[in-house]
Amino acid sequence: MNRHARHHNAGKGTGQASETALIIAAHGRHYVVELGDGSRIHAFPRGKKSDCAVGDHVAVEMAAADQCVITAVSPRKNLLHRSDQFKSKMLAANIDQVVIVLATEPSFSEDLLGRALVSAEALAIRPLVILNKTDLTARLDDARRRLKLYQDLGYDTVELSVHGRPEEALATLQPRTAGVSSILIGQSGMGKSSLLNLLIPGVEAQTREISAKLDSGKHTTTFTRLYHLPADWGTVEGRPGYLIDSPGFQEFGLHHLSEGMLERAFPEFRPRLTECRFYNCHHINEPGCGVLAAIDGGEISERRHQLYTQLLHESRQQKPW
Repeated sequence: MNRHARHHNAGKGTGQASETALIIAAHGRHYVVELGDGSRIHAFPRGKKSDCAVGDHVAVEMAAADQCVITAVSPRKNLLHRSDQFKSKMLAANIDQVVIVLATEPSFSEDLLGRALVSAEALAIRPLVILNKTDLTARLDDARRRLKLYQDLGYDTVELSVHGRPEEALATLQPRTAGVSSILIGQSGMGKSSLLNLLIPGVEAQTREISAKLDSGKHTTTFTRLYHLPADWGTVEGRPGYLIDSPGFQEFGLHHLSEGMLERAFPEFRPRLTECRFYNCHHINEPGCGVLAAIDGGEISERRHQLYTQLLHESRQQKPW
């Protein structure tokens, strides 16, 4: 079925027309959806459970002229989470690419970068690392030195200056984002909003419109939202490109990932997993561990193994969700 086609929800016996829509903003139990004709209206889930995310294709039934009820969620390609010991938060669904925005100043969190990469790897989503503000040269060499580890692991990293060289930045990012659904992740202060302004014409007006529909007033940075990339950028296999912007955050918990998912989310670990003496090796202090041998041989970074052990510790904690 065409994802924007109208159909009748005959199975429910309501006789009410239902149509498919795209969730373009989420704040708690409040959503904004985009209908097939491009109109955007407020939506809320049926029942108390709120299990939708930005990027989801959903079935909706009109409840009023400018409001609808979400009745079903279409099967997802993937769902990106972050979670801590207390709660799990859905960030976005049906993602092709995780774009991690870093800057030379203020200094970026390597822990957040590592966690975002692991999250992408666990879902087989392509990561793109952006080093912004390269016109601020005082800490540029230090930022490059910190990023070399990730470049050596094969991660696509690009340097740009949204403020200093906007045309060059646009030329770099357009082929990497056209026709795919990307989520922007980064701490506050990395230049995400400047990047959005560069890539999405009229982004501030769109944000205000969505914010008004969510009744969130001035708190426009507290919700996740989806923007269409310019139509003339083209499509991939008929699909348009989206940019999903999540609020700037300092923490990226991955308590929901299992041990098996974690060990395979470090690409440099993967060839070593078959070298472990014990099939249930945790790669912490076991004898005959292929990962630990590679660390001793200088082939795997101690910094990466420290992240792995921390994530393993978190995944073993009891979680109420």
